[in-house]
Amino acid sequence: MATHGNERAFVRSFFTSPTAVEGDDTAEMLRKASQLRGMQAPDVWVPDNEDATAPTMRDEGVENIVDVVSEHGEEFPGEIHPRIVWHRDDPETRRRGFEHMMRIADPDAGAVEHIDGFAVPEVGSIDDWKKADEFITVVEAENGLEEGSLSMSPIVESGEAELALARIDREIGKRSNNLERLFLLVDGEVDYTKDMRATTPTGELPPWPELRHNTSRAASANGLIAVDGPYDDIRDVEGYHERMTDNRAKGMLGIWSLTPGQVVEANTGPLPPKEGTYLLEVGGETVELDRTGGGAHAYEGDDVELDELDDGRYRLRVARDQRELDEDGLAEALRDRTQYVVAMDDYVDSMAEFEEAKAAGRGAISMERTATLVLDGVEVEVTRDRMWDEATYQAAQTPITLFQEVYEARPDQRDELRETYGEDVVDRAMEVG
Repeated sequence: MATHGNERAFVRSFFTSPTAVEGDDTAEMLRKASQLRGMQAPDVWVPDNEDATAPTMRDEGVENIVDVVSEHGEEFPGEIHPRIVWHRDDPETRRRGFEHMMRIADPDAGAVEHIDGFAVPEVGSIDDWKKADEFITVVEAENGLEEGSLSMSPIVESGEAELALARIDREIGKRSNNLERLFLLVDGEVDYTKDMRATTPTGELPPWPELRHNTSRAASANGLIAVDGPYDDIRDVEGYHERMTDNRAKGMLGIWSLTPGQVVEANTGPLPPKEGTYLLEVGGETVELDRTGGGAHAYEGDDVELDELDDGRYRLRVARDQRELDEDGLAEALRDRTQYVVAMDDYVDSMAEFEEAKAAGRGAISMERTATLVLDGVEVEVTRDRMWDEATYQAAQTPITLFQEVYEARPDQRDELRETYGEDVVDRAMEVG
């Protein structure tokens, strides 16, 4: 059996593949996905025998899962969690899902030793979650597998399932169930929108920030991992990035990926950037400043003007706001309007410095960062001070702990990580914390 899902602290990418497609080789898409490596290979691969596969081809899809996973599963660098059919209101669908799990978990077929668990769609109340858990327990018992060796990842696609998120902590750990097998909590906004009878003027999905918050909160409260649903505009890379950025602010680092290209974005997005950048607030929007050859950060646009006056003062215009300031006032005004996107080596250096201070008996230290901003050809030095204490240190650990887990769990990505960040930064990142 592959590593049990609950041993992971992070999942960045959740990639689904149809289990059977029309053509001479119905397992073609599965076979291609099984051979993905490096940043194109997801943390969790989901051979999807539900929505991604036509109902008439799902029995064949199960056989394709068995064939492909038994042949390629050992070499696949991520975890494998087939998505079976299930529905809270349909016993016949649940029966088919059970039969499909039994076939996939047959030890004589050779696939189950590479299977980490199952993704279960269309769950309802917490009692329905327990039905799925019981079916998986029976699958384990009937196939001679260790109880709890297969994890379960419910997909939240209904109001009932969202309400169940608040009951996990009251049910998990009871002797009457094996809900300790829970691994991922995955949002499915398309079916959730249908279940909620929600509409928008354009027909697009509502953003559902409350659902994503509730899923992330339930994952945090129960030691699980939250994953956002699919972003179906696969050409909108910027929108995908914005969604991931918003999710990370909610503690949700994982996201559904529909293509290998989205997998790359999902795998790299949560990791700290190689170089830090400065952001400038202009007219209610945030603009990234360009790094110059000399290491300064320059604004290139028409909404900011800076003139150096004869008396040592400056005239600063940002959008419609215009002021005359002395040198200190200018630095303060720009400091109020700027934010810094922390680079990998900044995290590592700051954590190492705090660790040294803590070892010397100091509980809090001040750290200073100075940058040169260039506006209309005028250079201005801006200095930011931040007080670091144990709480700040613990918060900074999250991106570094993610990096450390990725480096340990995904050897196929190590060369790319070292090429991106450099040998020295990677080595130090693996030592701090």
